[in-house]
Amino acid sequence: MLDINHVINEAALHDLDPEGNMYDLDHWSPQTVKRLAEAEGFEELTEAHWRVIYMLRNLYREHGRPANVREVMKILEREFADEGGQSFLYELFPQGPVSQGSRLAGVLPPPNSSDPSFGWSG
Repeated sequence: MLDINHVINEAALHDLDPEGNMYDLDHWSPQTVKRLAEAEGFEELTEAHWRVIYMLRNLYREHGRPANVREVMKILEREFADEGGQSFLYELFPQGPVSQGSRLAGVLPPPNSSDPSFGWSG
């Protein structure tokens, strides 16, 4: 049976491509992120999550879509070195700080960023 409340509440999730990236980057908002995060199993987004999300948005705004995952990971690892670097980032985003973080940030991830060889635990 169709639950109209479910359809209405999930309307924002219909603007995603098959990999979960937003089609229209201009309609990003913190409220949209919270809905996307819930759909991906996050109970809440911490200040560290938001730092990564805003860093990814700023990188995209300043440089466009990154050429590769390693480039973005190096930047994130430097920023979060005091917290534990890559290990800490994967604790925040178990499906990959770059791919999952980009989905929540509403930016296109680098090509092949959801490749399991980059540590996605899926």
